[in-house]
Amino acid sequence: MSDKKSNLKIAGWCLLLLIFLSINSRDYISYTPPSPVKSISNKVIPASDYQGLLKLQEAFIRNAKAIKPSVVSINKVKEVIEKSSWYEMDPHDSWYLRAKTWLSSNLRGKKYVVEGVGSGVILDTGGYILTNYHVIEELDRVLVKLSNGREYFAKILGHDSHTDLAVLKISTLRSLPEAKFGHSQGLQVGEWVMAIGNPYGLEGTVTVGIISGKGRTDLGMTRFESFIQTDASINPGNSGGPLISLDGNIIGINTGVAAIGSGVGFAIPVENALKIANQLVESGSVARGWMGVGIQNLTPELAQTLEFRNGDGVLVNSVDSKTPAHKGGIRRGDIILQFDGKPVPDSKLLQKMVADTNIGRDVLVKVFREGQEKALKVKIGKLVS
Repeated sequence: MSDKKSNLKIAGWCLLLLIFLSINSRDYISYTPPSPVKSISNKVIPASDYQGLLKLQEAFIRNAKAIKPSVVSINKVKEVIEKSSWYEMDPHDSWYLRAKTWLSSNLRGKKYVVEGVGSGVILDTGGYILTNYHVIEELDRVLVKLSNGREYFAKILGHDSHTDLAVLKISTLRSLPEAKFGHSQGLQVGEWVMAIGNPYGLEGTVTVGIISGKGRTDLGMTRFESFIQTDASINPGNSGGPLISLDGNIIGINTGVAAIGSGVGFAIPVENALKIANQLVESGSVARGWMGVGIQNLTPELAQTLEFRNGDGVLVNSVDSKTPAHKGGIRRGDIILQFDGKPVPDSKLLQKMVADTNIGRDVLVKVFREGQEKALKVKIGKLVS
């Protein structure tokens, strides 16, 4: 009898549970778990952001694969002369020993020591290579090593110390990978960039950073300066290699680091580099405009002394005789206001404007002299390095 009551009690509880579930089932809400997260460097990142990081990583990998084949290693070569016991003998002892000495020094295989000194970028399939002048400045023989391991002795076609650029030429029947060049004018501070080169002999090294600044001057690195600043590591051996934007275009030629501290690297804007490279390929040198004046920035104190209140200008502190400036009527103490119709806010810009002007062209130069503005005509000469 007790067993029967117990079974009825259990059945009753089960019935009550079924009734409760049927009543409340309409109140159940389907639950969707939150988006998965990934942990990077102990920081939790939402899945959407993580996908963005993966796309950024894919861009770095894609650009490295695309650009690396057009980056070369620049090496200096030194011949090693190995002495043998023949050199210890007096070559005048007999004709036999003299013959052996000559054959040893002229017909035996030569050995070389190769040391990496920098990087370069292949300009086109013709074998022209762009690099920094300071990379090849003191080299008697230059050995270029391609990304596939092939090596070629290179000829120094031309160089320009004022911008620290040089062009080499190698001869090969094989097709060379051409670099993809972009533009630097539209760059924004904060954009991602990559540097590829051969620091410390480590070929094909890739570093990543951002654009830290634009139009950097007064660094004491070259005569004509307008550098892209980046925090992508540029170490010894990176010089002459490319600085690459996130879309895979070369936007600059890495030149060096600042003496003021580590982590501050500089690259020549690609437009400037290619302009110089084209002239070096065509003629082996660079033609620049020249007036023959010494100039300096106009300080408030100097402006007050000269009673100049018209705004920006550049002070002429010297004029060489028989120069374009002297023949055109420019005098010491003049303040140059305009060059070829464009305002002149500082000496660096004026220097660049003159250098970029075609040789032999007549240019109007507006100056301030003794309280009055004067328009002078100057025929631009050629700057001799």
